[in-house]
Amino acid sequence: MKEIKKMKAFIFDLDGVIVFTDKFHYQAWKKMADEMGIYFDEKINNRLRGVSRADSLEIILERYEGEPLSAEKKAELMEEKNNTYRELLKTMTRDDVTDQVRNTLKKLHKAGFKLALGSSSKNAKFILEKVELLDTFDEISDGNNITHSKPHPEVFLKAAEFLGEKPEDCVVVEDAYAGIDAAKAAGMEAVGIGDAAGMFPVNSDTHDYCEDMVQKFDTLTGIE
Repeated sequence: MKEIKKMKAFIFDLDGVIVFTDKFHYQAWKKMADEMGIYFDEKINNRLRGVSRADSLEIILERYEGEPLSAEKKAELMEEKNNTYRELLKTMTRDDVTDQVRNTLKKLHKAGFKLALGSSSKNAKFILEKVELLDTFDEISDGNNITHSKPHPEVFLKAAEFLGEKPEDCVVVEDAYAGIDAAKAAGMEAVGIGDAAGMFPVNSDTHDYCEDMVQKFDTLTGIE
């Protein structure tokens, strides 16, 4: 592994790393699934982490037993889910990002690292605005500028391109296995936290692994 101090940029996943909106995704998808009579629980929801909206819908529809759905109907369902999700996101504030995460981002910037967001979410900028972190990132690569979701490396390769850095000079911070696979496919170093670090699923309401993230960054970068 290349020494982290010699890297030039950090690319962060959003959900489960910077913020924790899993519960909002779950509530929005479950509302849609319940209305269609499709069984949906938190175990199935975990399969959607790091996955695009369209691919998430296909996973949910694996249990659908009705008539085949047209592309137009699927688009309608995704829009319905997103509208519910965005309504829930409106309740977010800067308090939804821990001081540990904010301080870590500040330390990395102060140490000279470029920062980018690499998320499959099409709501990434909206979320960052709500939690007052939009100006913290030098560049944002999200679901609005990619055609492939993780584990495809496109979102991270785009982030590196936007930053003007080579993939091998970037570190990806991820909490999902699909994200780690995407980082490796992009030729980048990867730091796994939460589930991606082999931990048990974390309660998104408690932010249990934020402290672990900070400690790991301090160790890897040598920043104080």
